[in-house]
Amino acid sequence: MQEQLSDGPDAPDSSSAAPATAVVPAPTPDDASPRRRRRSRRTDWRLGGTAVRRWDGIVLAIALMGVGVGVFASTLISATWQSPWSGLVSQIVLWVGMTFPIAYAFRRGRPAGLLAFRPVDVLYAVTLGVFLRILQGWITDAGSQPIPSIATLDGSLSPTWLLTDAVPAGLIAPTVEEFFFRGVILVAVYSMLRRPAGSFAAGLAAVLVSTATFVLLHAVDGSLPLNEALPLGAVGLTCALLVMLTGRIWGAVLVHVVYNATMLALVAAGTLLR
Repeated sequence: MQEQLSDGPDAPDSSSAAPATAVVPAPTPDDASPRRRRRSRRTDWRLGGTAVRRWDGIVLAIALMGVGVGVFASTLISATWQSPWSGLVSQIVLWVGMTFPIAYAFRRGRPAGLLAFRPVDVLYAVTLGVFLRILQGWITDAGSQPIPSIATLDGSLSPTWLLTDAVPAGLIAPTVEEFFFRGVILVAVYSMLRRPAGSFAAGLAAVLVSTATFVLLHAVDGSLPLNEALPLGAVGLTCALLVMLTGRIWGAVLVHVVYNATMLALVAAGTLLR
């Protein structure tokens, strides 16, 4: 009877029992999406990624158009409006033309690690910023010239000097210019060329293009002599290399801030001590 029960038609077949009872563990979220896990660990825009993939020719074209419109409007204001505030207003118009492409690019994607900050960036800023200012003084033979100053009637700085000169030139201009040239221009050129040309060639092209456009912006009115163009080129090249080698933008911003701030300090000292 036991054999009939075990061998009957309702008895389970031992050969088919194992597959029926085998339990396959459900994939965990990490196992189910290794591609997503790899993407979440990417922290360097220089290695590519979905964010910088959208920093393409469209971003570069909008950047060039934005700075072109800004330069035209700024020049028009300076040529037609005679006012103590015309210089500041023309600068603001230029910054707006450069800020729009920056906002557009970061809306399309945020390059991984570009906005990261490290304490060593402050060391880069002080060391390289002061070095670049010394280099500028050597190129222009500043040692044989008086300390730069502002011509004033009473020998003091204007009450609006901080607002119209120090803050715009020492803080706003370096930040906007670095995000435009070493952020948008450099990253867009590198991202476009990285796959077809390779990382090294793309990085070299990005550094040279961002440096060249930086110098050209300051020479747009045709009044940039060689002894001033060379220091500007050194600043652009240094900041571009810093971004390419570290992958971060804030070191370049702070280098530019220190470079401009040292000149403002010399101007203030020359005016007050004259």
